[in-house]
Amino acid sequence: MKNLSQTLLLLLLQVFVFSTQAQKNKAFKPKEVYQSKDLIITQIADNSFLHVSYHQTNDFGNVPCNGLVVRNGHEVIIFDTPTKDKSAEELIKWVTETLHCQIKAVIPTHFHTDCLGGLNAFHQHNIPSYASFKTIELAKEDKMPVPQNGFKDLLTLKIGKKQATARFFGEGHTKDNVVGYFAPDDVMFGGCLIKEIDATKGYLGDANLAEWSATVEKVKAAYPKAKIVIPGHGEYGNQSLLDYTIQLFK
Repeated sequence: MKNLSQTLLLLLLQVFVFSTQAQKNKAFKPKEVYQSKDLIITQIADNSFLHVSYHQTNDFGNVPCNGLVVRNGHEVIIFDTPTKDKSAEELIKWVTETLHCQIKAVIPTHFHTDCLGGLNAFHQHNIPSYASFKTIELAKEDKMPVPQNGFKDLLTLKIGKKQATARFFGEGHTKDNVVGYFAPDDVMFGGCLIKEIDATKGYLGDANLAEWSATVEKVKAAYPKAKIVIPGHGEYGNQSLLDYTIQLFK
């Protein structure tokens, strides 16, 4: 009887482990959780949310611009602001009132409008901002909203019991572009350094074409576990976006 009980217990344990692993391996089904004419938010992993706002340009029309919200516990960190203060206010309200989370930081990944156009809204809510020293310098020169806190090559911020990072790997789309990473969801925010599949080269006014491919090769080497890769514009995907970008600028 004792042996039978032990056998049954072992079988139940194996079923539980298998079921847990199957749930873990099951692909997350993205779902849109917020939409207005200025802002769309889509949950793309357990604790990662893509935010999309819009920027009217002369050369490319009304361009959708990506950003990322990552969560742990009741805290979030945001990579890139929406393009305007109005859409930034919407994002802040959604995080605080729907997710019921505190925004610990916002991190613009380079100095263009599609990364920090809504930064003043965050500052008005006393939400601290972080960017590379290069981004701060270029934002001042370009008379853009200026991030408050600077870092050189690597920023690591605590979010709940986990961490999110922003890291400079080299020049590409701009001389200051950094990449965000949130290991619990294996999600990378590549920003405008990374292109969606079949994208053109896009705006090159501040680009370093000679270094772009080599920079993305460093990104790929640094994050071999990245399952979700988000470009600055367009559809997110996997590591194939890194390979596409490398080839596009070779």
